[in-house]
Amino acid sequence: MSHALATPPQAHAASADAALRARARQVIPGGLWGHLNADRLPEGYPQFFARAEGCRLWDADGREVVDFMCSWGPVVLGHHHPAVEEAASRQAALGDCMNGPAPVLVELAELLVATIPHADWCLLAKNGTDATTTCVTLARAGTGRRKLLVARGSYHGAVPWCSPSIAGVTEEDRAHLIPFDYNDVASLEAAVDRAGGDLAGIIVTAFRHDMSRALELPDPAFACRARSLCDETGAALILDDVRAGFRLNLGGSWETVGVRPDLAAYSKAIANGHALAAVTGAERFREAGTRIFTTGSFWCAAVPMAAAVATLTELRRVEGPARMRAMGERLRAGLDALSARHGVSLRHSGPPALPLVQFAGDDDFRLGTAFCAEALRHGAYFHPRHNMFLSCAHGEADIDVALEAADAGLAAVARLG
Repeated sequence: MSHALATPPQAHAASADAALRARARQVIPGGLWGHLNADRLPEGYPQFFARAEGCRLWDADGREVVDFMCSWGPVVLGHHHPAVEEAASRQAALGDCMNGPAPVLVELAELLVATIPHADWCLLAKNGTDATTTCVTLARAGTGRRKLLVARGSYHGAVPWCSPSIAGVTEEDRAHLIPFDYNDVASLEAAVDRAGGDLAGIIVTAFRHDMSRALELPDPAFACRARSLCDETGAALILDDVRAGFRLNLGGSWETVGVRPDLAAYSKAIANGHALAAVTGAERFREAGTRIFTTGSFWCAAVPMAAAVATLTELRRVEGPARMRAMGERLRAGLDALSARHGVSLRHSGPPALPLVQFAGDDDFRLGTAFCAEALRHGAYFHPRHNMFLSCAHGEADIDVALEAADAGLAAVARLG
């Protein structure tokens, strides 16, 4: 018996999602900003959602799906997690955005420093771009240098120094960036030589997660060489852990390869969907942290901080990274079995908790898009180009429901040949 959750779109006489898109286009450029714009979503995917619970989503037309994007990463325990929402509500009753921070700021900072081995201190912000940009500013302030090494294709945020779009960006915005290739030691060494005595830092993502290409886990030799080059030159090793932080290892994603950064940026999963980011740093950059000026109107809001304390506490209690890895491995094994049965060549990349599924020879993503569209119609929200996200709310039964939807998706791929 099928456990498919979604109601086929054709069952709706009129689409609430389509109506909302039309209204949005009148008052928002393009209908929505960034990667959530309908034009950038796979065909047939909803842009608007009505509600969420655990690992399930209901779109504006009432279709229920098992969610494998988890709000593109922030939801790590499951939507509307009771312990997190209770902590947030308790703090909201006391105050949120006040003239200064609530005591929970200190509690959270202490928890982060106790949880992350490289961290001697932390700063808090609102989103990933805040955190990565603060790390770059700290590296330059702490070293008195300008050059920053950035891997080609890596995403570090949505401001001019790192935006994937060049619209509105000047050459001056990126005058001190030097590219290298992720996991390529020789390329990294050449970039360090090019920077000379002006090297402020090397920024790296937890793994290579450029959109629309196979993901790469960090090569331990590459990670170790990045660390030693920073030690030799006095530059800062910056880990952009915005996407993967707290899903792979609570102490930081490069704990998995035995390398610790000088500075790290976190956001997404830190507060289970509440808006928060953090920068953690080694003692060497503490003094620089007192000199830079970085702030925001809502950066001392207490509710997200209370949510973060609850999130990190719960992740430790349930051994969240291991739990998400196990469910990701169950999904991977099930997809392998189904693809073999359908005679489809399927490729996995990335960590099991942040997987990407692609098809051999599918350079134009025709097969991937067909797979995801059919799986969506049968109750699973996958993505053909971006890494997906597991949460602690995904259990065996949820994975099995998603695999039923994937079975339909793989059948569609098989029909396309």
